[in-house]
Amino acid sequence: MENKVLAVAAGNEITEKDLSAIISRYPQEQRATLQNEVQKKQLIEQLISFELMSKFGKEIGLNETQEYKEAMENISKEVITSMAINKVLADVTVTDEEVKNYYDNNKEAFSSPATVSARHILVETEEEAKNAKEEISNGSISFGDAAMKYSTCPSNQQGGNLGEFSKGMMVPEFEEAAFNAEIGKITEPVKTQFGYHLIVVDAKNEASVKSFEEVKSNVLNELLKQNQHTKYDQMLKELEGKYGVERK
Repeated sequence: MENKVLAVAAGNEITEKDLSAIISRYPQEQRATLQNEVQKKQLIEQLISFELMSKFGKEIGLNETQEYKEAMENISKEVITSMAINKVLADVTVTDEEVKNYYDNNKEAFSSPATVSARHILVETEEEAKNAKEEISNGSISFGDAAMKYSTCPSNQQGGNLGEFSKGMMVPEFEEAAFNAEIGKITEPVKTQFGYHLIVVDAKNEASVKSFEEVKSNVLNELLKQNQHTKYDQMLKELEGKYGVERK
């Protein structure tokens, strides 16, 4: 593929390869926005300014200063360190068998608990709860309106809606009643430390476990990171023994 020259600044060519290189330094999510002509022209101007300032810096001898030499030494160290790390980690792999074994031994990590979606009305006394239930049952008022009218829970402004919850998120008495309730049927008053509740369950979701295929790529990436971390630590210990380290 032809490496088209886009500009010449201070005698140096600026090519499409140079433009692609600068675009690649941006985060992945920003790169698409840099592909239109307006953005490309701005980047080319940026590259031109780099060339001009670089030329000026050399002209006034900045590349001969001690500050420049120290900066280049630091940059060189960073580059060779990065290359060395990449070389050490290049041969780290994870087998399909390792991924499957991890999944089989840690299925609880990929499970979703049973949940219910429910609404409730909270009042102080059992009598109040029974009266509210009777009003709802005979059609005098909807459950949501009754919640707004009678409930002392802040959820009253949402018609008593508590959203979706799993076991362990509510007090035991409330939780037991909600998970045992029939969908769409108002429970009898349920006593808790907060008062008396009327509960209606709108939906139930059974506990589930994600399939191996659903999580395979995530597990592979996680195991690869773990193996790379282990290999890196091992290599550092070997190098410390080889080259020596004195911590003060």
